[in-house]
Amino acid sequence: MGFLRGTEFVQCNESFSRKGTLRGLHFQWNPYMGKLVRTISGHMLDIVLDIRKGSPSFGKAILHDMPADPAAEHDEWIWVPPGFAHGNCFPVDTVIEYFCSGEYSQGCEAGISPFAADIDWSLCDSGLKGLLDKIAAGTTLVTDKDRNGFTLANWIRDERSNNFTMEALK
Repeated sequence: MGFLRGTEFVQCNESFSRKGTLRGLHFQWNPYMGKLVRTISGHMLDIVLDIRKGSPSFGKAILHDMPADPAAEHDEWIWVPPGFAHGNCFPVDTVIEYFCSGEYSQGCEAGISPFAADIDWSLCDSGLKGLLDKIAAGTTLVTDKDRNGFTLANWIRDERSNNFTMEALK
């Protein structure tokens, strides 16, 4: 994994989520945090949103389908670099593991609501987006903090978003 050369992981987390849980879209600065994520058991839809001001893909999200496969010879991982908001959705009870490249910093975190109408989902597979929409429409398993997170328009007007310019993240 040459693209991770020089990345130091300072924290390893394991998390259990019940069927129908929706989390995200989280990010932090000071220190910036990247995440290397995998599904241990169950099924995760991983959500990654570009929040880098000046990026040609700013505001665009991807969904990555990550069902656990006990018969596989190796696990599939996804790397979420600094400058991207991260969340996930769980169609079944699921355990995930993720390695973080920065220590948690409570005063330097924020989130975009996964319900924000101004997220551009055009890069997503329509079947995965349909599954996400179905779960999101019927779930009560989302925190108020996540449900009431920023819209992209509100985030871009917040002075803290200047921590996520293309220049700041070099």
